[in-house]
Amino acid sequence: MDESRFPCSPQFACVGAQADPYAAVPTLVLRLRVTDDAPGGVHAIALRCQIRIEPARRHYTSGETDLLGDLFGPVTRWHDTVRAMQLATLSVTVPSFTGSIEVDVPVPCGYDLEVAAGKYFASLEDGEIPLLLLFSGTVFCRSERGFEVTPVPWDREARYRLPVALWREVMDLYFPDTGWLRLRRDTLRGLLRYKSARALATWDETVERLLEEAGDR
Repeated sequence: MDESRFPCSPQFACVGAQADPYAAVPTLVLRLRVTDDAPGGVHAIALRCQIRIEPARRHYTSGETDLLGDLFGPVTRWHDTVRAMQLATLSVTVPSFTGSIEVDVPVPCGYDLEVAAGKYFASLEDGEIPLLLLFSGTVFCRSERGFEVTPVPWDREARYRLPVALWREVMDLYFPDTGWLRLRRDTLRGLLRYKSARALATWDETVERLLEEAGDR
């Protein structure tokens, strides 16, 4: 794309992240810095942001590789199976600015272990999660010719290394020290019969008893 004919050509960088303690669902907030040296400034940007996980950009402990086997298969095949994963596609409006501005990008986070991103996050013990942010959208800007509308250049992207501890903080705000699994109805009924027959008080006790029995065998 020939950017020389466009009055605005924004650049993007992810400069931080935090948990949102007041959202209705678990939400991670990425802090995005947008810069543009256009003399007339930027009136607004209708921005789309695609967020991907880049698992090949970090090292893993033996414990993590064991848990990630369900997602990537044996370690000997990781050079073929470890690929970028889609986390979210979001839209955000960047307000008027001259020079630079910082805006928040709320990212809803799930704890569904049936989803690839959920499996990946839950398998990590520590360290950082490599993220790639890809940008597109429309820029509304001022120029000598008046008001102009131009596309966000297709090659705009940013990387950010999200601390695993921060993702756990987001989850703990909503599911402290807990997780969940999706089971078929007939499996749930079987567990309920097992739980009732042994007068177990909680589902944790039920699963712990099953694990103990499996270990005995």
